[in-house]
Amino acid sequence: MEVGLDGCRSCELAPSKLDWFGWANPIRSIMKRDTKQRRNEGKLMTQNRAELNRNLAQMLKGGVIMDVTTPEQAKIAQDAGACAVMALERIPADIRAAGGVSRMSDPAMIKGIQEAVSIPVMAKVRIGHIAEARILQAIEIDYIDESEVLSPADDVYHIDKNQFDVPFVCGAKNLGEALRRIAEGAAMIRTKGEPGTGDVIQAVRHMRTMNKQIRELVGLRDDEVYEAAKQLAVPYDLAKYVHDNGRLPVVNFAAGGVATPADAALMMELGAEGVFVGSGIFKSGDPAKRAAAIVKATANWQDADLLAKLSENLGEAMVGINEDEIQTIMAARGE
Repeated sequence: MEVGLDGCRSCELAPSKLDWFGWANPIRSIMKRDTKQRRNEGKLMTQNRAELNRNLAQMLKGGVIMDVTTPEQAKIAQDAGACAVMALERIPADIRAAGGVSRMSDPAMIKGIQEAVSIPVMAKVRIGHIAEARILQAIEIDYIDESEVLSPADDVYHIDKNQFDVPFVCGAKNLGEALRRIAEGAAMIRTKGEPGTGDVIQAVRHMRTMNKQIRELVGLRDDEVYEAAKQLAVPYDLAKYVHDNGRLPVVNFAAGGVATPADAALMMELGAEGVFVGSGIFKSGDPAKRAAAIVKATANWQDADLLAKLSENLGEAMVGINEDEIQTIMAARGE
């Protein structure tokens, strides 16, 4: 190898690549190039995984996701036409009634539900609880919900969802929350209507708020989007996406308080792309019939005649809790 004072010409290294005693160090240069290449490949893999996860969530669009606590309930949900189930040890109404600290469900229980159905299975982790998320990924859960329904593990930081292969679902009350969760890697957004209440008012409020803020952002001049992103406390590129496309970059479902076919149709009318139903089904008088009716109502929300038929003879709905009677507001968790 021919080496001169100007470096190693055979390695095409510039003088800046000389080591401390004046000789070119090709190994060091190669290591730097490899490190940079690995970083670039890592970024590309993260971007590809994020796009894949968003596409997986899009496949649930127009469907109903139901909370279940047993394999038998999961089968009822699947037979009713649910696009996915959320595996929980206790449905939100029971979580709210019991109080105390609520944690991730037993993996053995989740596995039992996974084995019972062929549709995707979701499970919840506490906000900020990285270890719970790793456990769910290890048992090959289909989606992880970083949920305010459980007791938060971290009152400042959410999970860096970009570090996981599994798509994440997160709740949001407004556009700022939604875009912050998406920046962290969420592949699906849902409203944060109060779970376990059977009162849809907060889900309605969140959906209307988010869509109003989207319309306002769309109406801005291009140079005003920078300030809007700052006010929303979100990355500029996400604010610009909403400005250009008039929607979130991920699917947006309604959740919290949906208990009847009419509730599901209302949320679709307001712009939801699908519906989560928790306590409203298995706290009702006829879970199987109500589940099937809500699925059909979600798919046919503009057909008032069909909605009327679907709403007949469903048995007693869950008793529920009015908004004014709620003592613990779960939606305030994880802003």
